[in-house]
Amino acid sequence: MEDNLFAVCSLAFLTVFALLAFLALAMHVITLVFPATKAVLDSAVVAAVSSTVASLIPGARVTKIEEER
Repeated sequence: MEDNLFAVCSLAFLTVFALLAFLALAMHVITLVFPATKAVLDSAVVAAVSSTVASLIPGARVTKIEEER
């Protein structure tokens, strides 16, 4: 009985591992085919950041917004 349980668990683990590997490969291929475009900073984001900074630090001003990688 324990041999069957071990075999079933091993098979389930390997199946999930293979499925996740396939999905990772598929995602990699999709990102190669459709590369991400450079994000444009729109006015709604600038307004949200400015209002958040103003509410957290009264009197502060946002002069430049950059994305860190």
